[in-house]
Amino acid sequence: MTHDLVTALRPLLTAEASAEAHASGCDPRDLEQTVWLRLLERLATHGPPRAPEDWLRRAVRAESRRTRRTSRRERPYATDPADRATLTPEQRVLISARHRALREAVTRLPGRCPRLLQALLSPNDLTYPEIAGELGISQGSIGPERARCLGCLRRLLTPEVAPREARG
Repeated sequence: MTHDLVTALRPLLTAEASAEAHASGCDPRDLEQTVWLRLLERLATHGPPRAPEDWLRRAVRAESRRTRRTSRRERPYATDPADRATLTPEQRVLISARHRALREAVTRLPGRCPRLLQALLSPNDLTYPEIAGELGISQGSIGPERARCLGCLRRLLTPEVAPREARG
């Protein structure tokens, strides 16, 4: 049943994602991948939608709106936070320690998250097609997988960076 549904919806999803992605400023393949994920989640909880084509159109538009809202809230930094020309030696040591802690935490992540995040953080500034080729995954799955990996990393680092409670 799921295979038939995916096969039937693939051309429609590709067309809808291509049409909506430009307005939200995202890659159509990322939008497609996210909608596939939403469909799988729905199948696991509620079963197949009654009108799959209508559900798919609504899901693409909803994800596109969500992406648009998120990108509207993002603001560029007033200054480049990576500008190290004005840092004191103490600040440089603290930044180096933070970077070491981050790299160490990345190696503790599950699955292919360490390789993906290392590729994304590479000083070579790899593109998604290069990362996909290097890791042997589809380019459209990089965005959703990156989000899952960053969520894992955030949960892993929270105890380390959470403020300590005042004692007695």
